[in-house]
Amino acid sequence: MAAHPVIEYYFSFISSWSYIGSRRFRNVAMKHNAQVIYKPIDLMHLFSVSGGLPVKDRAIQRQAYRILEIKRWTKQNDIPIVMHPKYYPADPSLAHRVLLAAIDEYGNDSSSVHDYVLRSQDTVWVDEANLADPDVVLGNANKAGLDGTRLLGRAKQEQELLEQEQALTCEAMERRYFGAPTYVFRGEPFWGQDRIDMLDEVIQSGREPLEFGSKLREG
Repeated sequence: MAAHPVIEYYFSFISSWSYIGSRRFRNVAMKHNAQVIYKPIDLMHLFSVSGGLPVKDRAIQRQAYRILEIKRWTKQNDIPIVMHPKYYPADPSLAHRVLLAAIDEYGNDSSSVHDYVLRSQDTVWVDEANLADPDVVLGNANKAGLDGTRLLGRAKQEQELLEQEQALTCEAMERRYFGAPTYVFRGEPFWGQDRIDMLDEVIQSGREPLEFGSKLREG
């Protein structure tokens, strides 16, 4: 096993489950001295091409059970959450592009980048703030120790950052992923924060990855 495992992390700042798993995932990455490759995606678009639905469009039974599961997981992990945040679903694209600009300048391994990710995941689900508001994004970046003014300027002006976010979304589609968070280790995807323990175990054990994305039977 490599000294520094690499975990690809497909997620969105507006994903409730990405938030719920955020600190547990960070702890697992630190435990294994793993490098996390942040891959923010357009979750609503991913839903639209994979059979998923935004929360408001789901059957009432599914909405009710989602609330129950959120209560269970936040209680189990002793973390706060606003169940019906005022600014959900805010457009996370600007915040995602600031992250991509920060990675470009500071690298995936920067503690400030890690802090920015956690702060941005808290924005909707703990702080009940508007993640689409440039001032909120700027505040998250500055509080994380990044140069928020420069990064926000880049996010607003550089078309390449928007194209990068779109490319990551296309990459998730091509790899047959369909939701967030999705953690990928050695090509094996683990969808959902409830798979973090499985991710932890496979890194610890060093077992060979299970095949994913092979030809599927029809009918």
